[in-house]
Amino acid sequence: MPEATRSGLKQAEAVFSLERVHVSFTQGQANKEVLQDVSFALFPGQRVALYGPNGSGKTTLFRCITGLVRPKRGLVRFHGEIVRTEKDFLPLRRKVGFVLQQAEDQLFFPTVLEDVAFGPLNLGLAPEAARERALATLAGLDLAGFENRLIHQLSGGEKKLVSLAGVLAMQPEALLLDEPTSGLDNAAQERLTEILRRLDTPRVVISHDWDFLAQVAGEFLTIQDGRLSGFSPSFAHAHMHAHPLGNKPHGH
Repeated sequence: MPEATRSGLKQAEAVFSLERVHVSFTQGQANKEVLQDVSFALFPGQRVALYGPNGSGKTTLFRCITGLVRPKRGLVRFHGEIVRTEKDFLPLRRKVGFVLQQAEDQLFFPTVLEDVAFGPLNLGLAPEAARERALATLAGLDLAGFENRLIHQLSGGEKKLVSLAGVLAMQPEALLLDEPTSGLDNAAQERLTEILRRLDTPRVVISHDWDFLAQVAGEFLTIQDGRLSGFSPSFAHAHMHAHPLGNKPHGH
């Protein structure tokens, strides 16, 4: 039962966990099992990398954690309590921030301030308190002065940071980041990397960029054929090339 737990970590209560989860989808007349007997728990303080081939079930795993996909078998827990219904998942979604791969899918309002304040408003904060939290979150991401910027005029990197700000403004207990560097130029990626390095929030990060993962995570999981496993890769140097070892990180 692979659990992303740090060696020697005291078994504090997990923020969330999956227990022997199976997820399948119907394709034509056949069922495709996307997740098979997956068990995983995220504890406070953990920074976990998740990688695997395209279509291996990485994003489905995130969607299962947040209740956007329901398992055919197995359990999802939030702070030890089983969550099954839409009502059960609402508290989890408020505390487990999901940063989508495409920032445009997460940004809805005309201005940056409106978008970042939306989450705090939904948590019940008064408008002025939500505004103050949004401004403080933007400042913490080096985006002070962006509050009146129009979303559609932002660069791809700026949109990614604003989508992260919208999640962080809800003060989540954990983060799920799906390919956060996708489409970013080098400068934007370096900025995002530095932000994640200084964040204490436990997280699971999906990426194919080993150098990025080495900087923002300390534990590593791979998913292949719907099954989750963990190991300790060696990041020898930055490289982008085809290799017989395929998907897994490797030294030389």
